Amino acid sequence: MAASTASAADAPLLIISVNQAKMALIAPREIFSDFVSLFFPHLCAACREYSGKSELCPECQRKINEVRATDFHQSEFAQRLSYGKKIEMATAYLYFEKGGTTQDVLHAIKYHQGYRLGRMMGQQFGNELKGTSMEQIDCLLPVPLHPTRLKERGYNQAEWICKGIADITGIPIETDVLYRHHANATQTKKGREDRWENTHNLFRARNLDKIKGKHVAIVDDVVTTGATLGACISALGTCDAKISVMALAIAVN
Repeated sequence: MAASTASAADAPLLIISVNQAKMALIAPREIFSDFVSLFFPHLCAACREYSGKSELCPECQRKINEVRATDFHQSEFAQRLSYGKKIEMATAYLYFEKGGTTQDVLHAIKYHQGYRLGRMMGQQFGNELKGTSMEQIDCLLPVPLHPTRLKERGYNQAEWICKGIADITGIPIETDVLYRHHANATQTKKGREDRWENTHNLFRARNLDKIKGKHVAIVDDVVTTGATLGACISALGTCDAKISVMALAIAVN
């Protein structure tokens, strides 16, 4: 018995780090994913062609790069947000036109479980924001979904775009300040006046102490008339915070 006990005591201890443990769990999933991809190759979220392991194929990424809003003017954005409260800064990453690649990307993010694509596009947006005055932002406020819509979709696309921006810039996200007071009908086929009417008193704000004295940015996937972002700004009312706005894309008038 003594010899047996000594042998056990002398046996080397197996010590692994947390990261090693995680990799041990992740590796089989990656192997399985590679095996599945042999039969079900990863398709581009925009054009549905083979895209390797990326969410977008090289051709669609090239098209996206061509519609980056590099010549974007803040006044163009601010004119769509006529809710009276001062907008500190406004920015968008892409221009949006019906029938273009940006529309395909936005549609995939919103309706086809494209939260990973949303995060990837947010990361690209974040890279554009580095070194600009937008890095002064203290926190990101994603435009919220109504709980019913969130349950149906399973995720909030604006929040995943925020996650991508945060990955690059380190700006924290606050998801419990703005909330959607009631569910509204989809805005997709509505005109300018109907969109403004559809968003009247749509949002409310709470936990304003979390943003007191801070510079916040409200983030949405796409801006057309500006009605949704304008309603969010209105919900913040006279809160003691500076407000800026960001959108992954802005529609071309």
